Amino acid sequence: MSLKLTTQKSITILLFTIFLVTAPFAGYTEAASTVNSNELVATAKNLIGTKYRSGGTTPAGFDCSGFVNYVFDDLGIDLPRTSAGLHSTGSKVDRDDLSTGDLVFFNTAGSGVSHVGIYIGDGKFIHSSSSQGVKIDKLSDPYYWAKHYVGAKRVTNISVASNK
Repeated sequence: MSLKLTTQKSITILLFTIFLVTAPFAGYTEAASTVNSNELVATAKNLIGTKYRSGGTTPAGFDCSGFVNYVFDDLGIDLPRTSAGLHSTGSKVDRDDLSTGDLVFFNTAGSGVSHVGIYIGDGKFIHSSSSQGVKIDKLSDPYYWAKHYVGAKRVTNISVASNK
């Protein structure tokens, strides 16, 4: 009886440990969907001018990760809510290998990842700026973004749509 109880307890602990490790990622569609690059950029650009709102997740106002979540959710892709959570998902992408739809990350607060945007090609990204709301900026901006860039992640497959 004691051995049976020990085995059941071990199985329970193992299952609980598996749950604890996998629960934070439940519901996230990471690299499981293919999104058309034109559709992604159009969805994001339609939100240009939307004002910034701390904690905002709707067109009434976005913070940076709320904006990213809204765009990807509109395309059927569920992602973590915060910049740090977004940075912990997907696969790392070198700056020279950026593709439309990659998430670009910045350290704007002095420690760790504190800002995120969506790369849209031609060295540009779209994001929700705390000073100007949703807008497009250049990654190479020597006065701000280039200095604060910390990396990029690919969270889904993006098909490059032909312009025909």
